This record gives sequence, structure tokens and C-alpha cells, in this order.
Amino acid sequence: MTFLILATIVLFVLAGIRVMSIAALSAELRNNRKDDVITDAENRSQGNMWVIFMIAFFAFCAWQLYAYGDKILPEAASAHGPAIDNLFYTTLALITVVFILTHIVLVYQTYKHAGKNGKRATYFAHSNKLELIWTVIPAVVLTGLIAYGLTVWNDVIYPGDKKASVIELYSKQFDWTARYAGKDNTLGRSDFRTIGEGNDLGLIEDSKSDDDVIVKGEFHLVKGEPVQFKFRSRDVIHSAFMPHFRAQMNCVPGMETNFEFTPTITTKEMREKLNNPKFNYVLMCNKICGAAHYNMQMDIIVESKEEHNKWLAEQKTWAQTKAVATQTASVIEQTNTTATSDK
Repeated sequence: MTFLILATIVLFVLAGIRVMSIAALSAELRNNRKDDVITDAENRSQGNMWVIFMIAFFAFCAWQLYAYGDKILPEAASAHGPAIDNLFYTTLALITVVFILTHIVLVYQTYKHAGKNGKRATYFAHSNKLELIWTVIPAVVLTGLIAYGLTVWNDVIYPGDKKASVIELYSKQFDWTARYAGKDNTLGRSDFRTIGEGNDLGLIEDSKSDDDVIVKGEFHLVKGEPVQFKFRSRDVIHSAFMPHFRAQMNCVPGMETNFEFTPTITTKEMREKLNNPKFNYVLMCNKICGAAHYNMQMDIIVESKEEHNKWLAEQKTWAQTKAVATQTASVIEQTNTTATSDK
């Protein structure tokens, strides 16, 4: 049905264009040029219609802002979130002012200088005054905006909290893996050459990696406690995007990137705020990284310290995971050996 509606609209447009072409050709053949002369009344009408259009357009934009303004950004759930939001809304306010002023000037010119028979436009090739105005003013405004943005960026990206817990987010086509540093709060070393069965992250077996905890599907954070994320990628460039925490960082193959923030609202509290019992914070990939890019999502649970410790105690360490994998491989090998002997 949708296809038929679109096809009908396209056919009507094409038919209208064809009718207009035929009418223009017919007038040319009759050598009737009277219809081609635009009258002063038509020019005034066009100027008035531009004014009406501008008022209607601004009213439509204002209605959209009123109806959907609260959906521009979700509520910030990190300590640095309000600073990011202030920067965003400051930029948006400046853009809105420029947008309104330029449209008013444009429509005013079409209204005031509507064409009149016998009237000729004034032509001038150069104005130092105008060029100075439209160069200096934007330069000053943008310089101030960039300085403000750099200040916010430096505060956000370089907090340097030494008490922050360490979590690695490992990306590959097409999923995420979270790895928690153990009791020493230091992640074990890794090498892509050690990637294999049961070792998707390429961890190097040593005392520092043995107590790391690896999880998929979801990872947990503690409200009010800073966390330093380390990002890696196995294959292509991915982008770790956590919208409610105003956090985004590229995951680049062959290098490690970082981002640090402090969660301020638990998942339970946000569910109550939104009146949505199914709400979860989410980690997404913000780079189109391949055919199954849409699959790269991972839930984030923000909870109290007690809840987090309970959850973490239920997870297996890298040493425990290795032991289970080794035992399973041994059982499979024994089974295969027995089956071969029976034959």
C-alpha cells in the first residue's frame, strides 16, 4: 500500500510537470508573451507570502521545541554530564539566534524590495565594512565557543582520579566484552597473537591477568564511584557510545584509548524517573562497522556498592575460566580417545 501511494504521488508530479511543459510550448507557438509579464501586484503578493511562510515556519519550529524539547537529550547520569549539556545547549542557543536573524533578514529583503516595473537593483562589487562585519563577529563568537568547549573537554577527558576502578571494553565485529581488573586494580597484559579458543581477548597468562573478570551481555557500575574505561578493538574502528553518561570514545585497532566518568543515578532510580521498569543504560557502537553493526549493544547496570560486590562475587575470574576450559578440553580428549579405541 505504501509503495502504491508513493508511486501515485510520483506519477501525479510527473504528469503536472508534463502539463506545464505543454502549456509553455503552446504559449510559445502562439507567440503570446503577455502571460510572461510579472505584474507589480504579483511581486507584492510574493513578498507577502514570504512573510506568512516565515511566521508559519517559526511557529512550527517553536511547536517542535515545545513538544519534543525534553527528548533532545536523555537525562545525564554522570558527574560530568551537566557540563556537556550546558555546552550543547549554549551552542544550540547561538545557532538558533543566528538561524532566526538570518531568516528575518532574508524575508525582509524579499518583502521590502519586491520587484517593480522600471525599477533596477543597485549594483556594487565590494564593501569593506560588510566584509569586516561578517568576518569579525563570527570569528569572535566561534573563538569564545571553542575556548569554552576546550575547557569542558579538558575537565571531562583528564579527570585523573587515582581511585577509579578499571574496566576494559573490548570490541570486535559484532559484540562487546567487558573485563574488570582484579583486586590489584590492574588489568593483565594481552597480545593479539595469543587470541584463540577460550581466550578471545588474547590475555597473557600471569598473576595479574588471573584475577581479571570477563563478562558479556551486561556490565555493572557503582553509583558515585569513578571508573576508568580502557577501549580496545580487534578488527576495525568501533566507537563506544554511552549516551546517558555523555561518554563516547573510539576503539582503534592496535592502540588503547581511555575515558573516565562517575555514574550518579542507579538503573533503579532512572527506571522510577522514567516510569519504565524495563529501562537499562546501554553501550552502543557509534561507528558503522559492518553488516551487523546494529547488534553491538551491551546493557549497563548502575547499582549500589553492596549490590555490585554481590554481583562481582558471582562472576568467574580468568583463572577459574581457564580451569573450566582446560577440564572440558581434557574430558573431550578422553572421550575421543575412548571412542577411537572402541572402534
